[in-house]
Amino acid sequence: MKKFNVTGMSCAACVSRVEKAVSGLSKINSCSVNLLTNSMTVDGDASDAEIIEAVENAGYGASLVSGKVKAESDKDDGSNEKKTRLRLVSSCVILLFLMYLSMGHSMWGFPLPKALADNFLAEGILQMLLSALVLIVNQKFFINGFLGLMRRSPNMDTLIALGSGAAFIYSTYILFSMTANALSGNVEAARHGLHDLYFESAAMILALITVGKMLEERAKGKTTSAIRGLMDLSPKTAHKIDSDGNESIISADDIEVGDVLAVYAGESIASDGVIIDGECAIDESMLTGESLPVDKGVGKRVFGGTISKSGYAKMRVDRVREDTALSEIIKMVSDAAATKAPIAKIADKVAGVFVPVIMGIALVCGIIWYAISGELGMALPRAISVLVISCPCALGLATPVAIMVGSGVGARRGILYKTAASLEATGKAEVVILDKTGTVTTGKPTVDKIYPIDCTEDELLEVAYALEGKSEHPLAHAIVNFARERGVAYKDTSSHKTLVGNGVLASLDDRVIAGGKLDFISERANVDENIRNIANSYASEGATPILFSRDSRVLGIISVCDTVKSDAADAIRELDSMGIYTVMLTGDSYNTAHAVGERVGVHKIISDVLPDEKQNVVEEYKKYGRVIMVGDGINDAPALTSADIGMAIGAGSDIAISSADVVLMRDGVGYIPRAIKISRSTIKNIKENLFWAFFYNMICIPLAAGVFINLNGWQISPMIGALCMSLSSFCVVMNALRLNIVNVNKKSYKANKSYEKFENIKFKKEKKNMEITLKIEGMMCPHCEARVKKSLEAYEGVVSATVSFKEGTAVVVSNGADYAALKGVVEAAGYDVVG
Repeated sequence: MKKFNVTGMSCAACVSRVEKAVSGLSKINSCSVNLLTNSMTVDGDASDAEIIEAVENAGYGASLVSGKVKAESDKDDGSNEKKTRLRLVSSCVILLFLMYLSMGHSMWGFPLPKALADNFLAEGILQMLLSALVLIVNQKFFINGFLGLMRRSPNMDTLIALGSGAAFIYSTYILFSMTANALSGNVEAARHGLHDLYFESAAMILALITVGKMLEERAKGKTTSAIRGLMDLSPKTAHKIDSDGNESIISADDIEVGDVLAVYAGESIASDGVIIDGECAIDESMLTGESLPVDKGVGKRVFGGTISKSGYAKMRVDRVREDTALSEIIKMVSDAAATKAPIAKIADKVAGVFVPVIMGIALVCGIIWYAISGELGMALPRAISVLVISCPCALGLATPVAIMVGSGVGARRGILYKTAASLEATGKAEVVILDKTGTVTTGKPTVDKIYPIDCTEDELLEVAYALEGKSEHPLAHAIVNFARERGVAYKDTSSHKTLVGNGVLASLDDRVIAGGKLDFISERANVDENIRNIANSYASEGATPILFSRDSRVLGIISVCDTVKSDAADAIRELDSMGIYTVMLTGDSYNTAHAVGERVGVHKIISDVLPDEKQNVVEEYKKYGRVIMVGDGINDAPALTSADIGMAIGAGSDIAISSADVVLMRDGVGYIPRAIKISRSTIKNIKENLFWAFFYNMICIPLAAGVFINLNGWQISPMIGALCMSLSSFCVVMNALRLNIVNVNKKSYKANKSYEKFENIKFKKEKKNMEITLKIEGMMCPHCEARVKKSLEAYEGVVSATVSFKEGTAVVVSNGADYAALKGVVEAAGYDVVG
């Protein structure tokens, strides 16, 4: 993916022309041009020179953006606005004298020097000269406009140039007619010609358009304020500590990986790194949106641009410049603004033919009015009004300004949308699927209970430590940390084998040891009913029981508990109020999963799912609605990629997760509904902008053409048309800026919608069906029988269940559900499984 700066664009028609020119090259997969940032993103194998040449052949300039992270808005230091302001001031000063001559003197009798008051020809010539000065000051409209016309790619500048130029040329013709009448002795006709001059209209059109351009430039500058604000967070200097302990102030650009920096209270951290000495409280709101400072001690990561509120520490730099988290955020927001949302396609199609159609309408309008009135003085204002009131700019800006502001609003709150398409799709989601560990729960489990069976506690921990010491799983970390705290010595194992989603096998002292789920250990050791009951009781409390065995004997159970996040229940309830169906996925057992899922209130709980099976669940739900998959972006990568929107949560230390479309910098579940709200508000804003852009043109073009003159006398002069055109783009940009005041924290709980189409979905594991017969105590009647049957068949992996209260059995056809899971389902329904 390559990024280019494009110069010379003025409207949506220019965007369409550039995209068409570049997309026409061979080896180009896609091309997206952004009018707001004057940038172009190209995906393909065409060379940089070929791409730039194609843009130049289309009549515009292009240059490759360097690898250095830099916001597009930062390239413009205000010089464009200054130039526009200078043109406006110059035009207004000249226009003031012109309006005094053309309207002040003739309409209101303002005094003029005697040489002019008695010489109407001199007055007309002076009007022409003053008008010509305004045209020269605003020559860019004519240069760009007529170049576009010559290249058969007319744009907004073409409409302005044609409108203003036609008024000037017609007025010049009238002026020459006045001189002819004066020479022939028809002085009265010559004097009357002053009333037919449109020199002030030619100049006023340009001045009013320039007013709109300046307002638009200023408003567009505000849309990129989020990016500039992020860039301003990076400090310019840092306190470097050398190997002798001496401290010196260096430029932030000179920081290298491995440098040791001092972190003082009240100062911004200059780069990413790790605390190696001391403690401090860091304000990370620029990364996460969380205003409360975070305490940082030795071994904790800190990020460039964050602010130390108190304390003193030393840090070792491990990321610099373009590799820092802040630079990645800026790049991600900039890239999102440079892409296009699917909703913009309709505007792109219209923009491609907009200007030629308007030119055709203006021509037809002028011909019709000339045929009706027989006067060019009646026909010309109508044609000019059509040209100058039409606004392709509003169409071109409707989407990118909202995307830029929406992306910036998200960035300030720790929500990063990688593309405009992901920003749009997030708000359309109907299902949110959440991974349990690290998403619904904290992902930092701790050992809750130890239950030795055929050994002492220390022996059990010794085997558990040996097995889990090489694992990266969060549950393994909890056991390893607990064993270390108890002072258990680590013993190395051989033939170490991890069975993902089930457990671990290894050899220790020439004996086979294993650790994992109940059903996994049941296949390798003798697990009696007492052990099953203990494991299930731990699971029913929301903990994860991990069984350990040596050879064929169960050594004991270690219960590991992962705390549910404090904001999970509120977030799930809020998602429900927004009409979103929630699903929790986990590899944990039925009892453990349901203990957590029921606590937070998700609509569906799918347990005993292996990592590679999560993708199948996502694909199944996608058949019925748009899906957001929320996970940690590592072992959930296939599911994240398969979903309509992959959302990586709690990724503050790695914001460039390739498998995710949206990155949440905080690990709070509450940021999920916020991301959806920002998306919905942005899409609503885009629709408002597009409606305004189309509605404005649909109403104003017929009005300018004089359609209503004979009906009710409504008409628009060219000057009013120019003013309307100027303000239309300004209104679109200002409407987009309203996104900055969207309250994403506001909660308004409403009645739940129907989720029937999602409730009936069953996820079947790709395993061979098997029949399991359960012996059940406690069923007394057909109602009990129906209750057990309903509970069993609702469980994922159950194909069917035949239950008999008289025989006290349930014959289950299973497609992946094991005995332990089925036993947990029945016991959760209030009955006992005895075998």
